[in-house]
Amino acid sequence: MDSLKALCMKYNVKSLYAFGSICTEDVNRNSDIDLLVSFQPMDFGDYADTCFELAEEFEKILNHPVDLVTDKSLGNPYFIESLNKTKTPIYEA
Repeated sequence: MDSLKALCMKYNVKSLYAFGSICTEDVNRNSDIDLLVSFQPMDFGDYADTCFELAEEFEKILNHPVDLVTDKSLGNPYFIESLNKTKTPIYEA
């Protein structure tokens, strides 16, 4: 958990949540890890690079595929409702 916290601090993460099957009894060894991230304010040009780099770092640490979703990409109300049912906090700045 300390390595996740260190990554969050390095990449200016405001909050990080797990959601989806990893937070339910439906999880299995083939499940990816769904993470919802919110960043501290940053330049628009740095945003995409930060997302991709952070996802790669999480996959290295967790040794598992990660699906990183940003709070700014949320728009579908049905997806948001589903996400909120299993959302579990991991990190808050």
